[in-house]
Amino acid sequence: MDRIRIVGGNELHGVIPISGAKNAALPLMIASLLTDDTLTLENVPHLADVEQLIRILGNHGADISVNGRRERQGESYARTIHFTSRNIVDTTAPYELVSKMRASFWVIGPLLAREGKARVSLPGGCAIGTRPVDLFIEGLTALGANIEIDGGYVNATAPAGGLIGGRYVFPKVSVGATHVLMMAATLANGTTVLGNAAREPEVVDLAKCLNAMGAKIAGQGTSTITIEGVRSLSGARHRVLPDRIETGTYAMAVAMTGGDVILEDTDAALLDTALEAIRRAGAEISQTNSGIRIVRNGAGIKPVDIVTDPFPGFPTDLQAQFMGLMTKSSGVSHITETIFENRFMHVQELARLGAKISLSGQTAKIEGVSRLKGAPVMATDLRASVSLVIAGLAAEGETMVSRVYHLDRGFERLEEKLTRCGAHVERVSD
Repeated sequence: MDRIRIVGGNELHGVIPISGAKNAALPLMIASLLTDDTLTLENVPHLADVEQLIRILGNHGADISVNGRRERQGESYARTIHFTSRNIVDTTAPYELVSKMRASFWVIGPLLAREGKARVSLPGGCAIGTRPVDLFIEGLTALGANIEIDGGYVNATAPAGGLIGGRYVFPKVSVGATHVLMMAATLANGTTVLGNAAREPEVVDLAKCLNAMGAKIAGQGTSTITIEGVRSLSGARHRVLPDRIETGTYAMAVAMTGGDVILEDTDAALLDTALEAIRRAGAEISQTNSGIRIVRNGAGIKPVDIVTDPFPGFPTDLQAQFMGLMTKSSGVSHITETIFENRFMHVQELARLGAKISLSGQTAKIEGVSRLKGAPVMATDLRASVSLVIAGLAAEGETMVSRVYHLDRGFERLEEKLTRCGAHVERVSD
């Protein structure tokens, strides 16, 4: 099993290319099930979750081909993938596939809308809270679906004439459920209105792609999305937006180590709140023609309090990384997690490096220390794992991160990108 070895103490200088967003690519790939034409997606990251979803879509009958690689310094950092779901051969998404990645449950929306039925296993994924499927079921029921749960599977059927446009107000903001209901509603009869919908850039990106396929969606990026159902969707060509979580992660890494790095092919507007928190911590951040420049030279890391919230608030997917940054601040900071109830599993591992963190309910109190010391640590989920990398970059001596398959789910060539900027990071295979 692979591990990541880090020897801390080096500043970061150079250019880091930002990959396409995993959280955008996955729903875009699933949207290919809505049409029998070809959907071509550019800037798709090469990640374990993407490869797993390719297998799942293939199980439903999608024909998938990869070409048009974009080369940079001899390495490929993006792919163009063509998805053609001319014939849906199976409307069942089995447990052995869905249990490995929660987002694969989202196929229920397109399958139900296009085929009138779907049998999808209850999902798995990171162990960072229960994340129930209630909102998906309630929303699809509002579109006329009949849904039963039996033997660990969600069995859904549409009325004889297909799904029916309706109104659904999310009791709490859910990015995944917004994706699914928006996709399902594109082929429903009539108009659907989604209230208290997620406003994340990835939702806007999906709506942009669906509209290019012939959907009629308005209001994306606001809390009310209106979808006028159409008879069918066509193919399209769409470029996946930059990964704002990867952008924020590397920005925090530079703020942690010091240095001067250009984050290439990304946009500050995707994560204004997170970048503002990094500025308050002492980094200088500016938009350039090619991306975002992050600089921290000399000044220490200042303590900053944050609360995670749905977009445009501070992203929960950057909470662990920001905690890693705060471990070396010059005072006391507080991080309150409002999205997931079990997303502080990285605390004990950061403590192994010398961090001083105490928990009270959903709030972590971080007392900054002057020194972190390398140690063996274990990744517990995707975002927690990269918080250990950030801390390890500034720790004295060697940090060995195990269970890095979590990292491979969401960060494309992380060790290569950091090494090119002067970090001592390498993958070690046992």
